[in-house]
Amino acid sequence: MLYDTIIVGGGTAGCVLAARLTEDSSHSVLLLEAGPDYADLSSLPDKLKYGLLTAADIIQSDHDWGFTGRASSLADDMGAPRGKVTGGSSAVNGQIFLRGIPEDFDAWAEAGHTEWSFDKILPFYRKLETDHDYQGEFHGGDGPVQVKRFPRKEWLPVQNAFYEACIGVGFPEAGDFNHPYASGVGACPLNNLDGIRYSTSVAYLNPARSRTNLTVQANALAHRLLFSGGRATGVEYSTDGALATAEGGNIILCAGPIGSPQLLMLSAIGPADQLTPLGIDVLRDAPGIGRNMRDHPGVGVAWNPGPDLVMDPELPRYQVLLRYTASDSSRRNDMQIFVSSFATDRVDRGGDGWTPVGIAIRPVLNLAQSEGGFQLTSADPEVQVALDYNLLGEEDDRRRMREAVRLSASLAEHHAYDAVAGDRLGPSDDILESDASLDKWMLENATTTHHICGTARMGASTDPAATTDQFGRVHGVRNLRIADLSIIPECVRANTNATAIMLGERISDFIQRGF
Repeated sequence: MLYDTIIVGGGTAGCVLAARLTEDSSHSVLLLEAGPDYADLSSLPDKLKYGLLTAADIIQSDHDWGFTGRASSLADDMGAPRGKVTGGSSAVNGQIFLRGIPEDFDAWAEAGHTEWSFDKILPFYRKLETDHDYQGEFHGGDGPVQVKRFPRKEWLPVQNAFYEACIGVGFPEAGDFNHPYASGVGACPLNNLDGIRYSTSVAYLNPARSRTNLTVQANALAHRLLFSGGRATGVEYSTDGALATAEGGNIILCAGPIGSPQLLMLSAIGPADQLTPLGIDVLRDAPGIGRNMRDHPGVGVAWNPGPDLVMDPELPRYQVLLRYTASDSSRRNDMQIFVSSFATDRVDRGGDGWTPVGIAIRPVLNLAQSEGGFQLTSADPEVQVALDYNLLGEEDDRRRMREAVRLSASLAEHHAYDAVAGDRLGPSDDILESDASLDKWMLENATTTHHICGTARMGASTDPAATTDQFGRVHGVRNLRIADLSIIPECVRANTNATAIMLGERISDFIQRGF
């Protein structure tokens, strides 16, 4: 069968595109997903369904790719979780539903990506959501994704202590973090309602499943794209141990910022110096693919729990957030600090991801200057690329993170923490006092926050580092697009889930309008 569109990857943006494109009953779509598929809530495993009520660590999940990566110059390898299931990482993440801020998108527009200015993307942020707490010009009231915040009366003691400490040192209260100009401390917006995680599989794909023009093929690993006469014509994939091919008038890659660039490389589009040694005949030398890997580096400052603190891993881990601007920074809201109701040992360091060992404050760096990348290591699609995150590789990144770590330590000295925190587990006072020692500690402990992007970024066709135009169309190949966080030039100053969904809506609109 010849499909009008084949979508490779039923993840965060892929489910959005599948639902939106099949609104036209004459347009047939095949959605290929490497992981399993659950057609309704009743068949969805609890650890995917109840995102706030379990502590199932996505690194341990059987719905994860099991990737590992090099975090920094001094760190051991770390887990690099990515969802492997319909809904992708939106089906396994922490559900913090923050938007990027206007300056993020206006910077893209100023760089030539004029369709991505804040004024042009705001309608799509509104379109995707039903916000149960805020309405008005910046929010949606009838979108697929349900957004809610915990009211203060439901905050756990650790969350309340963090809020009080932030207010006590002068940070303002922020009611609605998805207002374009909000800063300060307040409740996290979450894409969770009544305990249900609203992944894009739940919110978008499930309501579209009855459409006869939509075919979902799960457990289908894409091996390579097929081409003819300079255009993409299909996909070769394996399922149940057998190879199959599907033909489509248009191919859209939604396999994420690791999977989409890797598939391009396996299909002979990528850096020639990586492809040729692996025996892949280069169709198009594209040196930018796999480069420009951006993320939000994170570290954790941890304490023993207070003697009377109950740490129940079935209670919400995240409820309150601080968003602020680092000292001497011209980039508004370039820092976030989360408070964790309980902290566990990292699975990639021998922990079980379940047993609480303390409480934590977690600084996260936005607009990191450090750039990572990955290397194709095999022509076999089942072999992981070599991920080098290069977290905190630049001095400006380390400077801002040093300030955030010290701020985190000082917040716990507020009297509000007396009842919830014991001795600090790390870093120690002597490490905090020395920039050199703190840099070493941060580089050893830095970890991904699972927000990678930019590995096949948009840009002009004359830019050798660019992979797509601003509509997601791959340079040099007709009928081929990328519609995931691979294409954005820089991480937004927020957790990336909401932006990935918005991107799916935006590119769906481009396609429906003939771009």
